[in-house]
Amino acid sequence: MGDYGIFEVIGPIMVGPSSSHTAGACRIGNVARKICGEGFIKAEFYLHGSFGSTYRGHGTDRALVAGVLGFSPKDPNLVHAFSFAKKEKLLYEFYEKDLGDVHPNTVKIVLKYPDNSQKEVMGSSIGGGNIHIIEIEGRSLLFKNQFPTIVLQYEEQKGIIAEVSKTLSEEGYNIEGINTAKKGNFVTLTLEITQSLNKDIVNKILNNPKFHFAKYLEPTK
Repeated sequence: MGDYGIFEVIGPIMVGPSSSHTAGACRIGNVARKICGEGFIKAEFYLHGSFGSTYRGHGTDRALVAGVLGFSPKDPNLVHAFSFAKKEKLLYEFYEKDLGDVHPNTVKIVLKYPDNSQKEVMGSSIGGGNIHIIEIEGRSLLFKNQFPTIVLQYEEQKGIIAEVSKTLSEEGYNIEGINTAKKGNFVTLTLEITQSLNKDIVNKILNNPKFHFAKYLEPTK
């Protein structure tokens, strides 16, 4: 078991009976929306472990739908998520599924779009409303959605970390943490920044043609 701080144990201000099953679930859904982009017409939720066995009673289902709709864990409309989904004509389905050696409160979210494409994000609710995003499009990574975060995916090559770090340093930004994960010849780089980035720096980093996927994410409050 990892080391957790007092706020991870006590939990956040939220709507719902359980910080892990509602606040954390909503936050994972919200991050999936930011990563994958809007415009999806269906959301499929593959629920692992205790998420799968208790999602109806603990409100995890409503929290996940609320999250992909863009609600925060504090939003009182979270409990009416299914009604809002109906208004938005968003279809959704829940499945219990063994996702492997992951935290018991883990969900894979698959968002489907009108052009028959789909995108997926996997995340774990680790307690106190805190989350770990552990996969994007089947590629492993780790970020906690506690700091502004840059997620970059690219074919393995030298100098990428140094290049991005230099850009941030020259503009006076500090890096809180760096994580890399490799699958085949593909690298996922995650950089957590101590403060929000201005739009020009975001565009400079994300528009680099070396990146197959590039996203800047503010933490979900």
